[in-house]
Amino acid sequence: MSEPIIKFDKVVKRFGDLTVLDELDFQVEQGEKVTIIGPSGSGKSTVLRVLMTLEKINEGVVYIGGEPLWHESRNGKLHEASEAHLRKMRNQMGMVFQQFNLFPHMTVLRNLTEAPVRVLGMSKADVRQRGEELLDLVGLSDQKDKYPHQLSGGQQQRVGIARALAMRPRIMLFDEPTSALDPELVGEVLNVIRRLAKEHDLTMLLVTHEMHFAQQISDRVCFFDKGKIKEQGTPEELFKAPKEARTQEFLKAVLNPD
Repeated sequence: MSEPIIKFDKVVKRFGDLTVLDELDFQVEQGEKVTIIGPSGSGKSTVLRVLMTLEKINEGVVYIGGEPLWHESRNGKLHEASEAHLRKMRNQMGMVFQQFNLFPHMTVLRNLTEAPVRVLGMSKADVRQRGEELLDLVGLSDQKDKYPHQLSGGQQQRVGIARALAMRPRIMLFDEPTSALDPELVGEVLNVIRRLAKEHDLTMLLVTHEMHFAQQISDRVCFFDKGKIKEQGTPEELFKAPKEARTQEFLKAVLNPD
């Protein structure tokens, strides 16, 4: 069996006295679409922030494609990673945040082309063509010369998705990508992610409160509670026949809030 593209091996993350990830063992296969669900404070978003090297781990090892993320191997031993190593590893991942984080002073197209030119050293002509293809993918070809403030929240988030893809990541991370949107704009962003999942062989890791969307898009759903995976399975298994009482309680609360 091939090496998983993401692997957490006994990973611990603490904020002061609070343990947010508790000896977490977790892995994702190449091309797999995995959704993490769970209550607030269960460690869901921390998993993504650790992968993006925004949060440093306290114990354990995280691997990307078999290579340690937060460590470097020297003389057969693991040492703390250098900034250069972290940068190299980070370039394999694209992340879509809750907030859109677009550059307000740049046009939509330039938001997509700036990083590939500066970070990846790609030619401006190649990057521009790729940027226009990605805007077409997210349904925003006609908005390329506008500025972020001229777009709706849903359009801005779709630009955010295209911008993450412009860096040619192996892994796409989505952290509550619709939570900052007005309800009527949620569907347009979910449709883009749905299309990505269907048409592209990307590994995708999503944190979302959109349970019906999680059922549709995922190969596997993981229920997190208190920094650990309490239960996991196919959407059918987890949503239709959850085994753990805590999973049942959570799903009852979110699927039938009345």
